[in-house]
Amino acid sequence: MTAPDEVRAAVAAAYRDEWGQVVATLIGLTGDWDLAEDCAQDAFAAALATWARDGVPARPGAWLTTTARHRATDRLRRDATGAAKLRQLAVLERAPLEWDDRAEIPDERLRLIFTCCHPALPFPARVALTLRTLAGLTTGEIAKAFLTSEPTMAQRLVRAKRKIVEAGIPYRVPPAELLPQRLSAVLAVLYLVFNQGYDEEDGHRALAAEGIHLARTLVRLLPAEPEARGLLALMLLLEARRAQRTDDGVLVTLEDQDRSQWDHALIAEGVATLDEALALRRSGPYQVQAAIAACHATARDAAATDWPQIAALYTQLARFAPSPVVDLNRAVAVAMAEGISAGLALVDDLAESGTLDGYHLLPATRADLLRRDGRFAEAATCYEEALRLAPTEAERRYLLRRLSEL
Repeated sequence: MTAPDEVRAAVAAAYRDEWGQVVATLIGLTGDWDLAEDCAQDAFAAALATWARDGVPARPGAWLTTTARHRATDRLRRDATGAAKLRQLAVLERAPLEWDDRAEIPDERLRLIFTCCHPALPFPARVALTLRTLAGLTTGEIAKAFLTSEPTMAQRLVRAKRKIVEAGIPYRVPPAELLPQRLSAVLAVLYLVFNQGYDEEDGHRALAAEGIHLARTLVRLLPAEPEARGLLALMLLLEARRAQRTDDGVLVTLEDQDRSQWDHALIAEGVATLDEALALRRSGPYQVQAAIAACHATARDAAATDWPQIAALYTQLARFAPSPVVDLNRAVAVAMAEGISAGLALVDDLAESGTLDGYHLLPATRADLLRRDGRFAEAATCYEEALRLAPTEAERRYLLRRLSEL
């Protein structure tokens, strides 16, 4: 007999590490997404009882996959009333039901990632399907994270799975000529998952960990793709300073954060991961963003920040991913590198273009530069405008503090 706490810990670890693999294997064999998820759940439930009696197996993933496959075979045998069910059953019964302990479990997750993130699916559906099938989040957990009802999220998942069948979306890794385009869709989903959990105020910090976990999986599955490593590096470098982003519910700017409290092990891993990506010599937007984050993370204090380098990197990022938000960030870097007036001129150009109307960081950025330039009355007006637009309480409290200081 194995201690209950030890079993629960082993099952929890296996759920995190093996859920996506088990589901992906069954989908690959049967083509039935719901059947795969149901039988995977059954296998993990069975593990709680069986591992307590027999001990935790040497290869939990193999045990879970075999058990889930047995469950699927039993279900299909009971329900085999149509030709499609009979075909699924035939595939499962032809496939070996026991894993050779000396062999590696074939990793089906890469096919699952690309199917979940197929461009034919609406972007919200891609995110939801990725979290459900790869990360194993419940429908209720996903709904809560995206501020929608559980029935609405359930329908979104149903429609996504139906779309895969009806549109004939292939369950495979795209061919080499389509890989760069399709990979960008995958990376966008994983980055959104991370960002959804990055804001502590949302109360869904576990999503940031899921984003990092999925990015690590993608790097292992596609070791020659530099942008996958670039995204992982970016996540690690941002996560390293997350604990210092707020203080008593008030936003803390990068300049004022206590750098001694950053997670320096994550910073070291992030920088090393970025170096590995850059060594592949195929630059991309996530690598550039990671390089910007590394400039901040490796500066010993705010005064030592290499602002000319950051400004140059934002110029490069604008070529990869043109965006007025990128231009606004570059304006800040230019202000710090070349002088406040140079940065303000760029911010004023953006304001006149109207491309960032309603975006709270435009007046907030202008306010900060005006404050640094000693133009306090103008800065106060901009802080008030930013305050009206700020989307989170932490940002509103920060802006109120700045306004009171003026």
